[in-house]
Amino acid sequence: MSEAIEGLLEVMRRLRDPDGGCPWDREQTFETIAPYTVEESYEVADAIQRQDMRDLKEELGDLLFQVVFHARLAEEQGLFAFDDVAAGIRDKLIRRHPHVFGEESHRTSAEQTVAWEAVKAEERKAKQKHGLLDDVPVGLPALTRAAKLTKRAARVGFDWPSLNEVLDKLDEETNELKAEIKAGDLNKARAELGDLLFVLANLARKLEVEPEDALRLTNAKFVRRFEAIEAALAARGKTPEQSDLAEMDALWNDAKSAEHS
Repeated sequence: MSEAIEGLLEVMRRLRDPDGGCPWDREQTFETIAPYTVEESYEVADAIQRQDMRDLKEELGDLLFQVVFHARLAEEQGLFAFDDVAAGIRDKLIRRHPHVFGEESHRTSAEQTVAWEAVKAEERKAKQKHGLLDDVPVGLPALTRAAKLTKRAARVGFDWPSLNEVLDKLDEETNELKAEIKAGDLNKARAELGDLLFVLANLARKLEVEPEDALRLTNAKFVRRFEAIEAALAARGKTPEQSDLAEMDALWNDAKSAEHS
């Protein structure tokens, strides 16, 4: 094991030490740390999106610390240790790549995807997870999980044949949502909104787009354009609170035009 990894593990041991460790770190559990693990994963994705390699290095370190933290909690309970985590993923990668580490012939990317799913099916069987959707993590962001669920189901033929059918379904769900809103039934409207989002996740999969990535880009675009509105209003000696929708909408269109010019 490298000196850097050993040093990191020792820092974690010290932080969790009942005698002189950090009070905050000592009181943490798998459940309390899990949200930070998810957050750090998003920060890694954000650094990649921004192409900030310096920031990426730091965020990968933060994410690695999350792995070390969970492994330390498990080691204290006699479950497993960091070495077991590293050995487990090493063995899994070797098992799933027999064309690299074994005697199988070279595979194309498409052939590897098929073979990968076959190995995963065997692994699910070994874990007594027999349902096709059993190991799609519940803790994933809902849009990402929806895309993964539909992708898994599509592998056994449970899928719309083309984009046109998905778009037709999108229109159907939109009309159903409109009907429930018009009827004033908010509970049914919420359910229909969920159906609509699920179809959109399907659409993203068909377009080979990660729905979270698509929405992340739109979020960034919204922030960028709204900041342009604030800057334009500031140049007029105003704040958004002192403006109105018509003025801000016009400034939004200016920001949009500037991006396309």
